[in-house]
Amino acid sequence: MSNTYIHLHKKWPEFTWDQDQLTPLLERVRLKQGRLIGKMEGLGFDLRDEAVLQNLTEDVIKSSEIEGEKLDRTQVRSSVARRMGMAVAGLVRSDRCIEGVVEMMMDATQNYKQSLSNKRLFDWHAALFPTGRSGMTKISVGDWRNDLDGPMQVVAGPVGRQKIHF
Repeated sequence: MSNTYIHLHKKWPEFTWDQDQLTPLLERVRLKQGRLIGKMEGLGFDLRDEAVLQNLTEDVIKSSEIEGEKLDRTQVRSSVARRMGMAVAGLVRSDRCIEGVVEMMMDATQNYKQSLSNKRLFDWHAALFPTGRSGMTKISVGDWRNDLDGPMQVVAGPVGRQKIHF
């Protein structure tokens, strides 16, 4: 399972783990994280910002891949850099979908101590669907789903051969 996403595991979300095996691994990761933070403190401001830019860009791209979305790395990087106030050579214009994903991800990762209120969740949803559509389908954005058009379904695949996941 090391090269797959956790949500693809056959026991998801009812998986279990062995805390005795997991704890030493987490301790090693935490130690390496501390060393990395220490090294970053010794870097110059520009290098530290570049490291943060690269990590946030990677977070956005990998999180979107989980949903089957392939985002343009250059557009994501440019969007993140603009939001960080960085003057980076080679910035390109990002489309509104990428801007929404970046906005939502930066709020989630940088403001993680804030509670997840209905308003915040709905703001994320509005950022992800700025046109009020998912593809050609009009959707209710920034509100709870209802069953007026039938039950909510999560589908994937080419049109006409979609698979219903939930």
